[in-house]
Amino acid sequence: MSDRRRQLPSVDRLLREPAVLEMLAAAPRTAVVRAVRDTLDAARSRRAGPPPDWAAEIREHLAAADQPSLRPVLNATGVVLHTNLGRAPLAATAVAAVAAVAAGYSNLELDLSTGTRGSRSDHCRDLLREVTGAADALVVNNAAGALLLALAAHAAGRDVLISRGELIEIGGSFRIPDILARSGARLREVGTTNRTHLEDYRRGLDGGVAAILSVHRSNFEQRGFVADAEPTALARLAAEAGVPYLYDVGSGLLADLSPWGLTGEPSVAQALSAGSGLVLFSGDKLLGGPQAGCIVGRSELVLRCREHPIARALRADKMTLAALAATLALYRDPATAVSTVPVLRMLTLSPGELGRRARLLAAACPAALLPELLPGESAVGGGAFPTAVLPTTLVTLDAGELGPDGLALRLRLGRPAVV
Repeated sequence: MSDRRRQLPSVDRLLREPAVLEMLAAAPRTAVVRAVRDTLDAARSRRAGPPPDWAAEIREHLAAADQPSLRPVLNATGVVLHTNLGRAPLAATAVAAVAAVAAGYSNLELDLSTGTRGSRSDHCRDLLREVTGAADALVVNNAAGALLLALAAHAAGRDVLISRGELIEIGGSFRIPDILARSGARLREVGTTNRTHLEDYRRGLDGGVAAILSVHRSNFEQRGFVADAEPTALARLAAEAGVPYLYDVGSGLLADLSPWGLTGEPSVAQALSAGSGLVLFSGDKLLGGPQAGCIVGRSELVLRCREHPIARALRADKMTLAALAATLALYRDPATAVSTVPVLRMLTLSPGELGRRARLLAAACPAALLPELLPGESAVGGGAFPTAVLPTTLVTLDAGELGPDGLALRLRLGRPAVV
């Protein structure tokens, strides 16, 4: 029996088909040729051979190529800060701020009052100082970059103390020991995986170190026979030794969420009040802004970071700075932040409101899917409040002959995609 795949037409023959000629009249030739070749490649990979309608399949490939790879998704996962879905959605004012600077020129590095060169770090500096209480602040392009810069500026070629229980991996193969190594700092471990005492740090100071580092275990929690040194005690010990205390709190919590039952996550203000020399955190987690790495703390320590050569390689762009500044401005009034920063608004919704929304969603679903309401649980996600359980109401659907995987695929491939 002959292989039907040998009967495939050439690219030139398909390009002469009337339906394909119509596509050539409406779209760039390179795009149509690519769609034809993709269609032929797909046919070669199928045992069934040629498609029943060449033009229809070419048209599908052409349409797919015209769609942006990065596109909006409706988050139905039950995880508020979903890393794979881009973490925090931006507030409306932040979106508007990005659009305003992206559409034209801006004073990114220009002092409008003098007409001389300015610094891009100034655009978020005062806002970060205001909402955190820090003496100075610096923004880089992500949290890993903030840690890398802080270590390079303060501990390159020297030892840094860190608890063995904080040598964590937070996803995407991002490991604290690797960042330490790339910064030029040397790792000096103290304590054990589950128990590290202040005396372990004190003994670790023998021989001299450049800094003491704490990293919040943001995506898991240790329970049972565990012990940690308090940040206040570590800051005091670092001061006695004449070295900076660096505290990576991770999530960038600026709001008090305890009235909604969310506790145990260190806030930026708490880390600073404990005496930390530098506090490092993300912009796109609980803060609710764009991806960014924030460094706040003592002026002389932030200055060393700002003046380090790596700072230029890690600098944030104008759209990041615009979005972050607009988000930080909302924190001037805590109530405004909770009601307008999307992440905070979602985390503080009452079970009653979630139930009301679930009923509306169920009513909008096709009756053939047999929508039902069930009690359920959501998670914060994004490496924050790892054990927190958020009561919610689920909308369940009957996938029928499609099956769960088939229905999930249909939803993911829809416009907009639903995950």
